[in-house]
Amino acid sequence: MSVTTTAGARLRAPGGGANRWVVLVVLCVSLLLVALDATVLHVAVPAVTEDLRPSATSLLWIVDAYPLVCASLLILFGTLGDRVGRRRVLLAGYGLFGVASAVAAFADTPAVLIAARALLGVGGAMIMPATLSILRAVFPDRRERATAIGIWTAVAAVGAATGPVLGGFLVEHFWWGSVFLINIPLMALILPLGRWLLPESRGSGDGPWDVLGALMAAAGVLGVVLGVKRAGSGGAPLSAETALPLLAGAALLILFVRRQKRRAHPLVDMRLFARAAFTTSVGCIVLAMLALVGLELIAVQYLQLVLGLTPLETGLRLLPLTFAAMAAGATGSATLRRVGPRRMVGWGFVLTAASVLLLVSMGHHDRPLLLTTGFVLLGFGLQTTLFGAYESMLSEAPAHSAGGAAAIGETSYQLGAGMGIALLGSVMNAAYAPGLARVPGVSAADGADAANSLGEAYQVAARLGGPAGEALRSAARHAFVGGLHVTLVVSAALLLLGALMALRLPRVMECRPDTAADGCDPGARAPGPRPEAERATGTGRAAQVPARREPAEPVRSGRSGR
Repeated sequence: MSVTTTAGARLRAPGGGANRWVVLVVLCVSLLLVALDATVLHVAVPAVTEDLRPSATSLLWIVDAYPLVCASLLILFGTLGDRVGRRRVLLAGYGLFGVASAVAAFADTPAVLIAARALLGVGGAMIMPATLSILRAVFPDRRERATAIGIWTAVAAVGAATGPVLGGFLVEHFWWGSVFLINIPLMALILPLGRWLLPESRGSGDGPWDVLGALMAAAGVLGVVLGVKRAGSGGAPLSAETALPLLAGAALLILFVRRQKRRAHPLVDMRLFARAAFTTSVGCIVLAMLALVGLELIAVQYLQLVLGLTPLETGLRLLPLTFAAMAAGATGSATLRRVGPRRMVGWGFVLTAASVLLLVSMGHHDRPLLLTTGFVLLGFGLQTTLFGAYESMLSEAPAHSAGGAAAIGETSYQLGAGMGIALLGSVMNAAYAPGLARVPGVSAADGADAANSLGEAYQVAARLGGPAGEALRSAARHAFVGGLHVTLVVSAALLLLGALMALRLPRVMECRPDTAADGCDPGARAPGPRPEAERATGTGRAAQVPARREPAEPVRSGRSGR
C-alpha cells in the first residue's frame, strides 16, 4: 500500500484520533453551502425579475422550489444513506449540487431556473441528513459529539444569516447568477476531499429498502409544506390550493406511519417517538425554527421598508445574530454538561422570548443599540435551544438509524421554517390590514391593494402622490409597526410554550443501555425511583462498569466500503 493511501486511510479512521475533526470541517463546509442557498436568492429576486420577466406564479416557484423539494426528500435520502452508505449519498449530492448551481447561474428562462432550483433541492436533501448521520458515526463519544453538534448547528446559522449579506454584495457588484456560481469552485474542492477523507458508514441494512414508503413520505411532506407555504403567502386556509395539499399530505404521512409500524424492517423506527426526549426534541426544533424564520422575515421588511436600509446594510445589521449563534454553538457542549438538556433548551427558549419582548420597543426611528442587543440575545437563545434539541434527538436514536433520525430532525427544521412564515405572516397581516381601512383621500380599492403588504402600500402611495399618497404612506408605516409589535408578542408566547415543552427532556446527559458507548457519565440518569439493585447496595448509582468506546454500527474507511 502506498504512503498516500495509508495516510488517507488514517485520516478516514472513524471515531479515533484528531482526524475526526478534519472530517467535521468537511461536513460543515457542505452544510454551509446548503444553508447559504436557502437564503442567498432572497435579495436577488428583483434582479431576477428584471432579467427573466417571470410571471407571479413562476417567481413564487423560483423562490420555493428549493426548500419544497429539499424538505420533501430528506426522509427518502436519509434512510437511503442508512442502507447504501451515507458517504456514497453525500458525494452524489455534492456532484448534483455543483451541476445544478451551474445550470441556475446561466439560466435564461424562468422554467430553466425553476428546474435548477429543484435539482439544488435534491442535492441539498442528499447532503443535509448525511452530514449529521456521518457526524453521529465519527463521534461515538457523546461529549465530543455535543461539541461537534454545536459547531454544526452554528455553521447552519452562519449560512442562513450570511446568505442575504453575500447575496446583496454579489448582486450589487456582479449579476444575479453569481449567487449560484460561487458554489461551483467550492464543490469542485470538497468533492475530492470528501472522497479521500470521509468514512463510509451505514445502518444494519436488514431487509429491503421500502421504496413505496419513501415515496409516500416524500409526497406527504411535500403536500404539507406546500400547503403551509401557500397559507403563509396569503392563501385562504380553506381554499382548494391551500387545503388540498395539506389534507393530502397529512393523509399520506398517516399512511406512512401505519405502514412503518407494520413492517419488520421500517425506514423509520416509529418506536423512537415513544421516547419522550426524542419527540420533545423534534417539537422544540419546530418551535425554534418557527420563531426564527418568521421573525427574520419580518425583521428584514422592517429594516428595509421602515428604516430604509439597503439589502447589504440589512444583512450587516443581522450579523450580530450570527455571531451570537456562533458563540452559543462554541459553548454549547460545556453548557449541556453543566446544566443538562432540560435547562439548556428551556432557558434558551426563555432567553429568546425575552429578546423578542425587548424588540417590541422598536418604532419608526432607528435604534441601533436596541436592535443589536435584541439580535444578540435572539441569536444566542435560539442557537442554545437548537443545540440542546439536536443533541438530545441524535443521542436518543440508535446509531444504526442515525440517517432516519437526522432526516426527521431536518424535516422538522424545514417544516418549522414554513410554519413560521405562514403563522407569523398571517398574524402580521391580520394586525396590519385594519390600519389601512379608512385613509383620507384613498379609495377603498387602493386601500385594499395597500393592505396586502407594506411594499405594495408604498407603490400605491407613489402612484397617488400628493397629500393622499403621503397619508397612505404614513398610515402604512404606523400599521406595519403596530402589526410588528403584535407579532412579536405572539412569537414570545410560542417560545414560552416551547420552554414548557422542554420540561419533558432529561435533566442530565444520561446514558441509556443502548448508548453505553456514547462516552457520557454512566452514572447519570434522569430523576426518579432508584432501581432495586441500587437501593440494595445504597450506592445511588448502577454498577460502575466502564463503557467501551466503539462504533455502534459498521463503519468503513473510504472506497473500501463500496
